[in-house]
Amino acid sequence: MSGIVVVGAGQAGASLVGELRKQGYDGAITLVGDEPVPPYQRPPLSKAYLLGEMALERLFLRPASVYADQNIALRLGAPVTAIDRAAKTVTVGGDVIPYDQLALTTGSRPRRLPAAIGGDLDGVFVVRTLADVDAMAPHMRDGARALIVGGGYIGLEAAAVARKLGVEVTLVEMADRILGRVAAPETADYFRDLHQSHGVTIREGVGLVRLTGEGRVTGAELTDGTTLPVDLVIAGVGIAPDTALAEAAGLAIDNGIAVDAQGRTSDPAIWAAGDCCSFPHGDGRLRLESVPNAIDMAECVARNMLGAGETYIPRPWFWSDQYDVKLQIAGLNTGYDRIVTRPGPGLTRSFWYFRGDRLLAVDAMNDPRGYMIGKRLIEAGKSPDPAALADPATDLKALLAA
Repeated sequence: MSGIVVVGAGQAGASLVGELRKQGYDGAITLVGDEPVPPYQRPPLSKAYLLGEMALERLFLRPASVYADQNIALRLGAPVTAIDRAAKTVTVGGDVIPYDQLALTTGSRPRRLPAAIGGDLDGVFVVRTLADVDAMAPHMRDGARALIVGGGYIGLEAAAVARKLGVEVTLVEMADRILGRVAAPETADYFRDLHQSHGVTIREGVGLVRLTGEGRVTGAELTDGTTLPVDLVIAGVGIAPDTALAEAAGLAIDNGIAVDAQGRTSDPAIWAAGDCCSFPHGDGRLRLESVPNAIDMAECVARNMLGAGETYIPRPWFWSDQYDVKLQIAGLNTGYDRIVTRPGPGLTRSFWYFRGDRLLAVDAMNDPRGYMIGKRLIEAGKSPDPAALADPATDLKALLAA
């Protein structure tokens, strides 16, 4: 019997099948994942889980028994190897599963360091899956020497956890500064100071030439001519949408699997949601890499698979935990031309992104009130007076009514 097949058992896949049942769909549902465990939370992997503060069972989005109770078939540890669009089937291991509708929630893959520069040596890691973190954990010990390649949020979060575990950390960023693609210089300055205060050596404008070692990494040669002894290397050089299966099936690709405003791909029987796809936004297309987007888009796509006809409207927000600082981001800062700083006590700070007089986004550090007010302002299309915003005496809540 055909039904709905969902390929990708991450946050988006779990959210999509859950929403299908919530909306009353009673047909067959199969959720296929290439990892051997049920869908789990990724953000705590490299933080609470790696630090030993969260047990494996708490990572799971829901117990495996819930899927059985909802008559959702889990196919785990068996990647889909082919989609036959004409026959409307997917191949999983040696089985062929038919579908009426198919959803791709394949997420993204970490970019790895090339084998040509030593990226295939033992002791070189990425941070994406449970297996990645389990492999890394024994090496994150007091006194170990780590090189982190990449000064984005992935690299900075890895640096924070490594320092908590007593690892000596050097972070290199080839660009002029950390967070160059995603945040203002003010936010970069804040986090540079934070990491340096915790003993991280940050070297900006410095890249990796190659890693050295016989089978296992023992050293690194950098673009400024220096060499470092290292015990482990963490690559935080970004992620890419996992489009391999979609490309092989001949689906349209545009910075991810291209979908329409409802989440439908170039094949009307196939949908996509989450990190793996891009959707219409403004005058172009947008792809968001975040847990909230994975949940919201997957739930919207689930309803649309059942005929709702909803347009997906993103409400971007993100977060990052580093040491005792919680960064919360609302909105998208693309095209900003002005930063307004709102000071606060201690490590509390927020940076507000404007284009002209229009508020685009806010980076709020240990400032949940600033984040929530900023998020509500952005979603309401309101832009506060920058001078009032910069004045710590201003009641932020009053800005909502202005």
